[in-house]
Amino acid sequence: AWYWHKDRYPVSYHIMWMLSFHNHSWAHLWSGWLGELQIHSWNSRSGALIFLYPWSRGNISNEVVMDVERTFQILIISIKEFVIDDLMLEDPFDLQVAIGCELHSGKSWVGSVQVAIQGHDFMSFQNKTWSPPPMGGREAQEICELFNQDQDNTYSLHMLLSDDCPHFTLGLLDAGKAHLQRQVKPEAWLSSGPSPGPGRLLLVCHVSGFYPKPVWVMWMRGYQEQLGTQRGDILPNADGTWYLQATLDVAAGEAAGLACRVKHSSLGGQDLVLHWAPHSALGWILSAVTVALALLTGLGFWFRKRW
Repeated sequence: AWYWHKDRYPVSYHIMWMLSFHNHSWAHLWSGWLGELQIHSWNSRSGALIFLYPWSRGNISNEVVMDVERTFQILIISIKEFVIDDLMLEDPFDLQVAIGCELHSGKSWVGSVQVAIQGHDFMSFQNKTWSPPPMGGREAQEICELFNQDQDNTYSLHMLLSDDCPHFTLGLLDAGKAHLQRQVKPEAWLSSGPSPGPGRLLLVCHVSGFYPKPVWVMWMRGYQEQLGTQRGDILPNADGTWYLQATLDVAAGEAAGLACRVKHSSLGGQDLVLHWAPHSALGWILSAVTVALALLTGLGFWFRKRW
């Protein structure tokens, strides 16, 4: 299927959950992610799932949604009791949980649960077994042994990750096919960043608004790639598209003739090329004269009005 290609869209669904106990009060953040796209959130006051896109319900019914909401509310209460009574953690503390499944190499699904306390790995679940981290302490080992003894819950969790989660993920991919397959062309512009040093320029190529995420950006001189190009992280925009910037540190006298080249699937093989064209001294002079004339015109109008 189209969505099984790892370069097209990662086939995975994960729930990220953080439970905090600070100043004797509870707070929790919950989000659901299809690949790197957040499609679900949680209303902690009403205890309701929030679908961030019309298609992010997938193929599940209202009855199933209500069951999930009730189950999650019970889970919150159970974890709170577990943290206070069994782990005996004291205020303040943070508990992070990641649970989900991912398709590996288009063949087999792998489900897992990762639990961290205060930002450090505490325990994980995979292949029907709870395990402490390699350097886990005695407490983590004892909790894992206790959980592994509960074979009914262990089997239920395994089925959730190996059967229910994959079916749900594929349903989401099918329901959101039009959104996930869309092609949005990037916009690009050039600027100069803070000077790296005397006689040097930092050239910045901004590329924004593209979808899907895979993109190629490089500073070029003719057809020669500039290996000093530094790419930043690909960051999300508010509308679900992506942003990236690529920089190049060059001597001021060597900037002429450089260009930023952008390759993206939405461009249909027609690369986007922006040539570096620094302002000349004459350009700066003309700009200054234009501003001065505009200022004088405004002052003259003001004086005539006052007179």
